[in-house]
Amino acid sequence: MGILNLTPDSFYDGGRYTLEEDVIQRVNTMFLQGADIIDIGGMSTRPGAAFISKDEELKRLLPALKILRKEFPEAVLSVDTFRSQVTREVVHAGADIINDISGGMQDAEMISTIADLQVPYIMMHMQGTPETMQKNPEYRDVVKDIGMFFARQIEKMKTMGINDIILDPGFGFGKNLDHNYQLLNELEYFNMFELPVLVGVSRKSMINKLLGIKPEEALNGTTILNVLALERGVDILRVHDVKEARQAVTIMEKLKYITKY
Repeated sequence: MGILNLTPDSFYDGGRYTLEEDVIQRVNTMFLQGADIIDIGGMSTRPGAAFISKDEELKRLLPALKILRKEFPEAVLSVDTFRSQVTREVVHAGADIINDISGGMQDAEMISTIADLQVPYIMMHMQGTPETMQKNPEYRDVVKDIGMFFARQIEKMKTMGINDIILDPGFGFGKNLDHNYQLLNELEYFNMFELPVLVGVSRKSMINKLLGIKPEEALNGTTILNVLALERGVDILRVHDVKEARQAVTIMEKLKYITKY
């Protein structure tokens, strides 16, 4: 899953893709490098980020969706939003998947909207909101606590007829450094749900803080974490750097094939 940020303030690539030609070029490059899905974000969710209005979010998302549907009619497009009203409009405009950082907790109408639209839903765990999530997050056991959250939300969704669910434990969203690495170490725990698992660690602070580097220097660390996630059974990598992630996937698939036979 390649990341397309349409925001001016994202932690790594904010403000890079605001012109039509830049959007087309970025997405074309990601597909050539091996992306299967493009995840489009209209609002920054970096730590400390404030929410923008629904209208501003749609103002960023809808033109990009129109462009991409025209240029890449067969593309699988995901939209990163936690708002049910935005969800309805972007699905109508051609979005295939909804990626909700709040796992249905920020908007009381989100789950019923997904049930109505019947589109695949990425349910991410987040403690707090982007504005508050890194202010001393606490868990009894981060892995089991997230597992309990998933179990409750999955049960609620399945009773409403939602079955196409992807789980994202939400690295960096209301987790400190130790929480993030415990999550990485025990990722196989979430395989018990028998649902696809997505991981997004690309250039995040769990790399930068540990190594004392900037996001621009974190490609090597990102690749290492992606490989460790693949070893633990993750199905989807959400990344800024598609070429390097695709190479990691190809090597891991070859290794699994050799081991099997």
